[in-house]
Amino acid sequence: MAMTIHVDIVSAENEIYSGPVEAVFASAVMGELGIYPRHTPLLTRLKPGEVRVLVNGKEEQFYVSGGMLEVQPHVVTVLADTAMRATDVDEAAALQAKTDAERALKDSDAKMDYAEAQVKLAEAMAQLRSIERLRKTGISH
Repeated sequence: MAMTIHVDIVSAENEIYSGPVEAVFASAVMGELGIYPRHTPLLTRLKPGEVRVLVNGKEEQFYVSGGMLEVQPHVVTVLADTAMRATDVDEAAALQAKTDAERALKDSDAKMDYAEAQVKLAEAMAQLRSIERLRKTGISH
C-alpha cells in the first residue's frame, strides 16, 4: 500500500473532502505545488483554481476560489471561501461571470469596480479551466 497523507478540503459552507490521499496538487500564489506524504510544513495562499488529489492512483479534482493551504506532517488542510468538486462547477454560470467581468473591465461606468472585476474574471477563468481539464481527462464523479 502506498504512503498517504490526510487531506481536508473545506469551504465556508461545508467540508468538501476528507480522507487519505497519495498526493495533493494545488495552485499557490507563488506557483504550482505537489505535496506528498512527509512534506515539509508549509502555509501559503492559493489562487483561484484547481486542487487535485491522487486517491488509489486516480485523480479527483476540486475548484477553490482561493484561500489558504496548510501542510503539517500528517495533514494537509485547504481552507477556501468557495470550494466544490470540479464536476459541480456550472459552466453556464462561469461563462456569464466571465462575460460580466470582461464587460466591467471595459466599461468605466460599470457597477463593479476594476479590482472586483479582475477577481471575478480570474475566478471564472479558473472554473472554466477546471471544466476543460475534466473534459480532457475524462474524469467524472
